[in-house]
Amino acid sequence: MTTDALRPRNSQASGIGPDRRDARERYERYFFSGMAVLLLGTVFLGFAKTYYLAGMFRAPLPNWVVHLHGAAFTAWIVLLVVQTSLASAGRIDVHRRLGMAGFGLACAMVFLGALAGTDLLRRDGTGFGVNAKAFYAGTLGDMVIFGMLIFFAFRARFRPAVHNRLILIATITLMEAAINRWPFAIIERAPFMIDVFAYTFLAMLALYDLWSLRTVHPATIWGGSFLIVMQQLELPIGKTVVWQNFATWALERAKSIHGS
Repeated sequence: MTTDALRPRNSQASGIGPDRRDARERYERYFFSGMAVLLLGTVFLGFAKTYYLAGMFRAPLPNWVVHLHGAAFTAWIVLLVVQTSLASAGRIDVHRRLGMAGFGLACAMVFLGALAGTDLLRRDGTGFGVNAKAFYAGTLGDMVIFGMLIFFAFRARFRPAVHNRLILIATITLMEAAINRWPFAIIERAPFMIDVFAYTFLAMLALYDLWSLRTVHPATIWGGSFLIVMQQLELPIGKTVVWQNFATWALERAKSIHGS
């Protein structure tokens, strides 16, 4: 995926007048602000009982790695709401300065996410009917997806239409962990619904593009396709001999460091 491929057409060449551009920018602010709040609600619903309502740092989590992981990912969701609010208020100067800190936070999240995933492997964490080593491919894979999307979003930071969409798609990458913990029986009975609910956010973005642009934005197509294809490859890769051997090596290292 290259950022040149995601470059939107020139507004004058496409015949978009000033009034229409102003309206489109206003709709963009409303839509992305609303999506940020919706993602915040998704995360809170998933982790309310075990984390937020349990006092966050007083919550009975396994260890400090998981605490740091939870704090960093919470900060990212809150930052997303703040950043979209700043953009809606026209404070682009503050938005861009805070965005540099956000990029640093995203880098820390990738590192902490990998640490938390490895710690989960050490604790024999499983999901989706596969063993812990295969599940480990999903936890690390999501960090790769998130990191790649954030990288391209950072490169496109002076092109809001591309930047906003890639940031949103990167954040959607993180939603499956929260949706997996929703207190609804359908999640336990039909685990595939986790993907359905998560990808609903992508569908909402595509529908918004169709409504506002009369076409799906290239960033939505490439970013969304990258997310879906990579996530659907995670568990098949996790079941391969090569990955199982790698996960065994990582598990041994984690146990030696932890002393168990």
